[in-house]
Amino acid sequence: MSNNTLTITDNRTGQTIEVPIDHDTIKAIDLRKLKVEAEDFGMMTYDPAYTNTASCKSSITYIDGDKGILQYRGYPIEQLAEQSSFLEVAYLLIFGHLPNKDELSHWQYKVMHHTYIHENLTGLMQSFRYDAHPMGLLISSLAALSTFHPDAKKIHDKDLRLKNIWRILGKLPTMAAFAYRHRIGRPYNYPNNQLSYTANFIYMLDYMNQSNYEANPVLAKALDILFILHADHEQNCSTSVMRNIGSSHADPYCAMAGAAAALYGPLHGGANEEVLRMLTEIGDVKNIPAFIERVKKREVLLMGFGHRVYKNYDPRATIIKKVAYDVFEVTGTNPLLDIAIELERIALEDEFFISRKLYPNVDFYSGIIYQAMGFPVDMFPVLFALGRAPGWLAQWVEMIEDSDQRIARPRQIYTGAEERDYVPIDQR
Repeated sequence: MSNNTLTITDNRTGQTIEVPIDHDTIKAIDLRKLKVEAEDFGMMTYDPAYTNTASCKSSITYIDGDKGILQYRGYPIEQLAEQSSFLEVAYLLIFGHLPNKDELSHWQYKVMHHTYIHENLTGLMQSFRYDAHPMGLLISSLAALSTFHPDAKKIHDKDLRLKNIWRILGKLPTMAAFAYRHRIGRPYNYPNNQLSYTANFIYMLDYMNQSNYEANPVLAKALDILFILHADHEQNCSTSVMRNIGSSHADPYCAMAGAAAALYGPLHGGANEEVLRMLTEIGDVKNIPAFIERVKKREVLLMGFGHRVYKNYDPRATIIKKVAYDVFEVTGTNPLLDIAIELERIALEDEFFISRKLYPNVDFYSGIIYQAMGFPVDMFPVLFALGRAPGWLAQWVEMIEDSDQRIARPRQIYTGAEERDYVPIDQR
């Protein structure tokens, strides 16, 4: 008997099976061998929300939640945030290695070359109501892009796949900026491809025909870092949706529209907005102790603390806290920051939170930064989507090229009625 196996005995029948172990996992399909009767379907696992089920093998992102480690393709997030750029990280995620100088230059050119969107798509965005949520516009526009680029359906053609990756990364900031300008009733600014990725995005958001306009480099760098921190995070809700839709061989625009829709949910992409609401509700540093007591009594939730994966300090939170101070040097201080810092200090010294491993996560400071930069709260999930796009695309490519993958089709445990005969309506 191999040491790298799991021996399972079914006490209902006395049957024993030996199941191979690979990367500390067993294949769920192996459990199907366990049956009471020969015609039975066989044993399944029951795992709501997939809390302990691996749906794929991936070489993109490594997380050790207990130690607070996050790496993209083996590179620590701290090093990438300090030394890299968002487009360089996007290249790393999609291709698996850091580009050399020529590769990066070519990559940046190709992405920025695809920033313009078709005028028909511009017209579609203009047709939305004046108060349409920017995330709704972004999701709809992503899906609409599928009709403008039908070659994207040839998902097994590597050259076309890459071309559509350039298109998505190039056009996404334009659609996001147009959604923002639509929301505030201002004309759209077309891309300026002489600028960097984030500087161009800020230009499209803010330019008002000033003769001496220049995107603030500190704010552009802050956005670049924020996008890097959000670029990928393993098999989260939206990434799983990207893979699931992609498993049917839908084109990447449709798959990403679905991923963005998943991100739209307040439990995923809207968490930083909830942090802002909480800090606003606290109102003043002096009110924090009373708020903490309410949290302990489970009267209110402590937003921005704790994470499904991290049981230690979220490594992204350390980086983003420094970014907050850099941004406030430009925008001026924000009273919510004082509340956030004191709330963090008290929580990290309180045994109630320490014992429950409730540490600040990336959402705790990101909303404050976005607000200081002038973004309305309904733009927060849009910004999240901009950052997460290369991760979605990298995961999608990996799924397409993985010979183990098939169309996603989870099982269920049926708990409904037994077979019964139809009763005519006049006899019910």
